[in-house]
Amino acid sequence: MTDIRHTPQDADEAQHTHPGTSPEPTPGAGPEPAPGASPDAGPDPDSDVDPDVDPLEEEGEVAADYLEELLDTADLDGDIDIEIRDGRVYLSVVAEGPDDGLDVLVGEDGEVLEALQELVRLSVLATTDRRSRLVLDIGGYRRRRAGELQELALGAIREARETGEKVHLEPLSAYERKIVHDVVAEHGLVSESEGEGAARHNVVTVAQG
Repeated sequence: MTDIRHTPQDADEAQHTHPGTSPEPTPGAGPEPAPGASPDAGPDPDSDVDPDVDPLEEEGEVAADYLEELLDTADLDGDIDIEIRDGRVYLSVVAEGPDDGLDVLVGEDGEVLEALQELVRLSVLATTDRRSRLVLDIGGYRRRRAGELQELALGAIREARETGEKVHLEPLSAYERKIVHDVVAEHGLVSESEGEGAARHNVVTVAQG
C-alpha cells in the first residue's frame, strides 16, 4: 500500500489546497467581461491546471500521483513524502519494511533513480505545461550519497591545498556537482564544472587571492 504524506510548511507559507477542492465561485462575482468578450467566457474547461493551487504544490501532487501509480504497477510498497523548500519540490519514497524491493528503482550508482526522476519531471511537464526541477529520492539513496560526496569533496580540498594543482573529480550529475560545489565553497576553495554531457565533472582549485 502506498501513502502520500506532505511535510508541513512554515506558517507564513500558503496553506495546501488539494486539486479539485477549491470553493465554488459566487454567481455574478468577479470583474465585468472586457468589451467584445463573451459574457459566458471563463476558464478553459479542458485545462487540468487549478489556478487556486500553488504551482509547486501542484507539481508535488502530480509527481506523487505518477509515482503512486508506478509503485502499484510494479507491486512495490512505499510511502511518498512531499516537501517544498528553497523553491523546489523534493519527493522521497520511503520503505515500509526491510525487504521492500525499492532498490530496483535505484539501480547501480543511482542510474535507474536518475532515469525515473526524469520521467517524473516529464509527467509534470505534460500535466502542467511547466518544467520541473524536482528532486526524487528512493530508499534514502540520495542522503547516503550526499555523505559520500562530502567525503569526496573534502579529499579534493586536501589534495588541492597540498599540491596547489587543480583536482579533477569523477563525472557527476548536476545535482551531485552542486553538493560538491557547496562543500568546497564552505572551505574557501573554488569548484567549477568542466566537460560535456556524461563527462561533466567538478574541478577543485585553491582560490587565487
